Amino acid sequence: MSTDGKSIAVKCFVAGNSAVAKGSFDYAIQMYSACVKQDPGNLAYRQALRGAEQRLYGGNGTGAKMAAMKLMGPTGKAKKARMQKDWKTLAEAAEEGLAVNPWHAGFNADLGDACRELGHAEVAMFAYEESIKADGTNKDVLRSLAGILESRSDFVKASGVWDRVAKLDPYDGEARSKVMATQAESAIKKSGLAEAETTRPTSAYGYETDTRLSKGPQIDGPGMSVEADLLRAIRKDPKNKDNFLKLVDYYKREGKLADAAKQLEEAVQVSGGDANIKEMLEDVQLDLLQNELQAARAQASEQADDASLKQKVIELHNELVKRQLDVFSRRTERYPNDMRLKFELAKLHMQVQNWQKAIPLLQASRGDPRIKGEALVSLGRCFIKDNKVALGRRQYEAAIPEVNFDEKPDLFKNLFYSLARICEDQKDLKAAEEYYQKVLEVDYEYRDAVARLDALQAQGG
Repeated sequence: MSTDGKSIAVKCFVAGNSAVAKGSFDYAIQMYSACVKQDPGNLAYRQALRGAEQRLYGGNGTGAKMAAMKLMGPTGKAKKARMQKDWKTLAEAAEEGLAVNPWHAGFNADLGDACRELGHAEVAMFAYEESIKADGTNKDVLRSLAGILESRSDFVKASGVWDRVAKLDPYDGEARSKVMATQAESAIKKSGLAEAETTRPTSAYGYETDTRLSKGPQIDGPGMSVEADLLRAIRKDPKNKDNFLKLVDYYKREGKLADAAKQLEEAVQVSGGDANIKEMLEDVQLDLLQNELQAARAQASEQADDASLKQKVIELHNELVKRQLDVFSRRTERYPNDMRLKFELAKLHMQVQNWQKAIPLLQASRGDPRIKGEALVSLGRCFIKDNKVALGRRQYEAAIPEVNFDEKPDLFKNLFYSLARICEDQKDLKAAEEYYQKVLEVDYEYRDAVARLDALQAQGG
């Protein structure tokens, strides 16, 4: 920012503060907005602006009267800017929306994403925190905040945020691992290992590059290697499971999943069979099998004529699904109130066409408002595959108000296309035509919707 711009921002900030003291919030907002325009990365200016906007509306938590109508314009701008990755415009659209409702979770999240991409980390954190105050159940926002905290080495706060994600979604293995990882990072930082490593070359994950390989064998001393220090700590206190978990996190960051699995197996023994550590081991084992499957697919793609490679891919895929079914079935018993976990287990049963086992799981998971639309669509498909078409149609119709094209475009199109096909088969041609039109309104080339609609209209004509 130029010196003149900084000077203008300071003067506007002083004028804004004076206006707030007099209760002139409209003028204060104008002044603070000018500050933000001149210096968009200044946290104090954003905080002052948001505070003035909230006081303008008397702290009502909803903003201006008829806010929903007034937010239509900023909402459209924000969506377009996000699609085009125009972060500056997204930030401006978000501020426009927040001027109408400064508590709006979505616009605060938009501002956070835009500022994160623009390099304004402090403002991004503030925006994410404001969004979380309004809606503490948005995992994406919590993840974004945790990521920034990690990048700023604030591992204690990052661990707390990841813990919130894990509590919202116990099925989220990454969140559980991140809780352990950030706790380990915090411990390493407190122990002084991080400072000891700062003069050594680092990997992409923040750990040292092992330059000793090119210098011949050397003896590891304290502070020379994170791995060696953690192994030393394990030897010193072999009953402390936390040291095993710190080493597991290190191995996972370095992509050494087999080593991580070995340490987790030992941690399970040391902890007396701790269920949480067992789950971490299961997650790593599933990741190993997933990696093996991906490697087999890549090899089969390169050698397309080799039938044995194709068969290996099929066998590995079947084994992965079998293992996932076993793991997730046990976890639904451990977490009976986790609807998302039941939904994931249902999708696995659908993969193996076990519709009757998937149906009760989907019926339960539709009780979670976050996945209700997806659960209803999947439930409709299961009923239809189980030759209960009328029940399937009812689930699809119940899903209509739950599925938004802007949020889930593929699900939206699949829902209305599937409904149209059912109605066409049932000779409910008017409804079929209406549903095909819903599809074509958003995607004119979706499957054979155009041809089918033309045929229906020809019949009607």
